[in-house]
Amino acid sequence: MARPLEGSSWRRRAAFAASLLGAGAALLIVRSAASALGGGTTTAPSSAALREPASAAPAVTIANAAAESPTPVDSVRASLGREIFFDKNLSLPPGTSCASCHDPAQGFAGNNGSKLGVALGSRPGHFAKRNTPSVLYLRFVRKFHLHWEEDAPLVDAYGGFFWDGRTDSIAELVKQPLTNPDEMNNVDPRRVAETVASSAYATDFKREFGSVLDDPNATITALGEAVNAYLLSPAMSPFTSKYDDYVRGKAELTDVEARGLKLFKDSAKGGCSACHKLNDRSPDPAASLFTDYEFDALGVPRNRALPVTRDSNNFDLGLCERRGDYYKEKTEQFCGNFRTPSLRNVAIRKSYMHNGAFSSLRDVVSFYATRSTNPGRWYKHGVVFDDLPAKYRQNVNVDKAPYNRHEGEAPSLDDGDIDAIVAFLGTLTDTQFR
Repeated sequence: MARPLEGSSWRRRAAFAASLLGAGAALLIVRSAASALGGGTTTAPSSAALREPASAAPAVTIANAAAESPTPVDSVRASLGREIFFDKNLSLPPGTSCASCHDPAQGFAGNNGSKLGVALGSRPGHFAKRNTPSVLYLRFVRKFHLHWEEDAPLVDAYGGFFWDGRTDSIAELVKQPLTNPDEMNNVDPRRVAETVASSAYATDFKREFGSVLDDPNATITALGEAVNAYLLSPAMSPFTSKYDDYVRGKAELTDVEARGLKLFKDSAKGGCSACHKLNDRSPDPAASLFTDYEFDALGVPRNRALPVTRDSNNFDLGLCERRGDYYKEKTEQFCGNFRTPSLRNVAIRKSYMHNGAFSSLRDVVSFYATRSTNPGRWYKHGVVFDDLPAKYRQNVNVDKAPYNRHEGEAPSLDDGDIDAIVAFLGTLTDTQFR
C-alpha cells in the first residue's frame, strides 16, 4: 500500500513513485505536479474547443481519444462510426449492437433488457461484468494519470475509460466488448472482419480505411477508430439540458431544484460537488461536467442478483486491477476504487453504481446520506462494505460528508433534502432524452 510522504516536494514524490510504480509513473507525476503549479488537473476545455473545422479535413486516424482537449473529428468518419455503433450484426449470434447496451433512450447507457443491474450479452445467461456507463461526453475524458495534490498524504488517480480507467483509447475500448464472450461474443477478429465486409457500409468502410479488411486485426482497429470519431463528435456532447440553459441565463430553476443545487454544493450537507464537479457561475456548460474523473471507494452494497456473486470469494476490485506500462502492480490503496461517472443524464438511467446495485436514483442519494448512520438499511447480511474483501474495507471513504457520521446519528440530509437533490439531478437531462 502506498504510504504518506514527508514534505511537499514533488521531486520527492516522483522519487517515491519511481520506487513504487516505475519511472513511467514518476514522469507522469512530475508532469502533473508541474502542471498543478499553474492550475487544477481537471479544468474542462472551453466551448470554443467544441467547434468543428470550417471544412472537412481528410480522414485522419485519432491516435488517442482521451486527449487533454477535445480533438476535431472528421464528420465522414463519424457518420460511418454511427452506422457501426448501431449494427446488430456485429455480435454472435447477431442481435446485439453497441447501442443495445449504450441505448440512446437511456442517455447512451442501458442494460439490453437485463433486470440484474448489468447488461445482458448477446447470449442468454451471459452478462457484462459491470453496469454500462454512458458514452456521452467522452470527448472530455482525460488520459489515465497519477497526481499528488499539495500536502496530500497519498497519490490520486484520474481519467481513463471504463470504471477502472484501464484504457486511454476508445479504439482499444471497442475491441473489448466485441470479443468478450459475455458481451458481443465474437470468437476472433476474423468473424468481425467478415461481418464488416458483408455490411451495408462496407463500401464506405473501404473508402475510409483502404484494404484493412484483408487483415482482421487491422479491421477491428479501424472499426474502433470509426466509433471513436462518432463518440467524440459534437452530437455526443449536446449540452442541451435545463441546467445548461440555466448557466447560459436562458432558464430558471424551480425552488426545489435551486435548493437541490445548493445542497449538492454544500460540503457539510450533500457534498456531491467535491467529486461531481460543476461551475454554475460559468456560462459555459463545459465547465460543469459533473465529474472530476477521479476514483473513489464508496462501499457500494454487493449486488447479489449477479450470478458471479454466488461465489463468495468473487470480488470486483476496480482500479487496483488495472494494468499498464507504468502501472504494473496491484496498488492496494486503490482496491475498491471506481472512476467517478458524470451525472449528466443520470435521471434516466435504469441502474446505478459500478455493479448496478441500485435501480432508483433516489435510493442512490439516500445511500450516500444514510450509509454511515443506518448501515443496516443497505447491508442486509450484516457485513458493512460487503462487496469488498475485509482487508480492503479500510479503503472506503468515511471521511467526507455525508459519510462522516456514525451509526444512530442524524444523517446530513433528510428526506426533503434528498428529494431536492434528485429534483436538481433531473435538470441534467439533455433535451433529446427527456
